[in-house]
Amino acid sequence: MKSSAETTNEPAAERPQGTPGEVFSAFLKLGLTSFGGPIAHLGYFRDELVVRRRWIDEAGYGDLVALCQFLPGPASSQVGFALGLLRGGPLGALAAWAAFTLPSALLLVAFAMASTAFGGVVGSGLLHGLKIVAVAVVAQAVWGMAKSLTPDRERAAIALLAVLIVVFSATAAGQIAAIVAGALAGLLFCRNGPAATSGHLSFRVSRRFGAACLAAFLLLLVLLPVAAATAGSQGLSLFDAFYRAGSLVFGGGHVVLPLLQTEAVGRGWVSAGDFLAGYGAAQAVPGPLFTFAAYLGAVSGPAPNGFVGATIALVAIFLPGFLLLLGALPFWDHFRRRPLAQAAMRGANAAVVGILGAALYSPVSTSAILGPRDFALALAGFVLLVAWKMPPWIVVALLAAGGVGLAML
Repeated sequence: MKSSAETTNEPAAERPQGTPGEVFSAFLKLGLTSFGGPIAHLGYFRDELVVRRRWIDEAGYGDLVALCQFLPGPASSQVGFALGLLRGGPLGALAAWAAFTLPSALLLVAFAMASTAFGGVVGSGLLHGLKIVAVAVVAQAVWGMAKSLTPDRERAAIALLAVLIVVFSATAAGQIAAIVAGALAGLLFCRNGPAATSGHLSFRVSRRFGAACLAAFLLLLVLLPVAAATAGSQGLSLFDAFYRAGSLVFGGGHVVLPLLQTEAVGRGWVSAGDFLAGYGAAQAVPGPLFTFAAYLGAVSGPAPNGFVGATIALVAIFLPGFLLLLGALPFWDHFRRRPLAQAAMRGANAAVVGILGAALYSPVSTSAILGPRDFALALAGFVLLVAWKMPPWIVVALLAAGGVGLAML
């Protein structure tokens, strides 16, 4: 399997390529500083990899986000995996996943081992400050993507339609419906946009390899329960439970929690109290919420647990989303090069802006902005990101400290 970037203006010899080490370094920075959940992560990715490093253009990034919103699994991690694949090939994809995932996974495993959590005024203030960071980051993402992906009345109207669909549906399926509606509206109203002769983005993943990944996804989904029941292996049962959770959830993030609770608490592997304590700790660490699986694998019983259980659960919950992504990429690229497909993608990209806008209100703002002081702190973070172009990790530190300060007033 090979991966490279294809752009409309660069010959093959001049296409920008990176190394797995470069990818690991970039995503380790993101893994250490990306607070706020999957929507905020997409904002961090855009700022670091689209705006600053220019690994991909705005429209290509919007296409990739739209694809990952369609697929089950952790959308932000799938986007990161694909960006690593684009920049550094297969090893770059693994480097992106490891660097973005391991910081939060290791912190949650350490929490599981130590059985400690944030507490008191300082701890609650810090957690609240990190939630306010998410407001500023998502607002920056909406601001930047709206300027490039909804530049006319038609696409602005599609973004508004997406907001209405998401708000009134209030389910993960609403996001998929909004993108589908945006694509259909794009076919009708966005046919006059500039044509792209080779697209903004291309992954050199063969159709044969993509089909093999889709087959592997289905085989594991069907055969793992049979194998676990036949062998009577707790390790296989653990892998099966978390693989199924990662396979059946759309929207990622918090949407996976009911499935995890059914699998882990319902089977008696984890107590309800430990489950809720781990969920609380997961809110205080950067990176994808799917790393909550590492905590559950570490505290589960019977064995395997600890680091072995954490590794099994972590790999199992991410694997189906990555198999689906690799299976879809070669077909997605061929689809989006067609003129009608380009019109549909203009509408779908506009819908992504609407989805981000809806998320900026709920759950991001509604869970973080509890009064005028919180709003002022979020606005300060937005200004630092947009007007001052301050690195996100500095804004994270400043707003986290601001949250502690507000808690002490």
